[in-house]
Amino acid sequence: MLPLLSSTADAMTALGGTDLLHLAAETPTENAPDTGGLAEFLRGFFGPLFLVIVSIVAIFFLFTREITRFAQFMILAIFIGIVFYVPGIIEVIAVAIARAMGVPTE
Repeated sequence: MLPLLSSTADAMTALGGTDLLHLAAETPTENAPDTGGLAEFLRGFFGPLFLVIVSIVAIFFLFTREITRFAQFMILAIFIGIVFYVPGIIEVIAVAIARAMGVPTE
């Protein structure tokens, strides 16, 4: 054990605790914030903002006649939009990449 942490372990043992997990299990959860709708709130708040920014930048590229940059920007915006609007896509992509590399996913 590290010298800095040995005194902490001795103090916990003297107090009657053998590990720190029982302290985490005893914390009250009635004061915990409800984060169930947090992802939906953020998606609803930043979704229209994302679309406005994409529209403004796309119109700028079209008016300056930079078609190549417009196409690159639209492909990037579509990819970011899919990641942003489709819940669970990150897990699906991660599992697909792991299977392609030969890593067991189950």
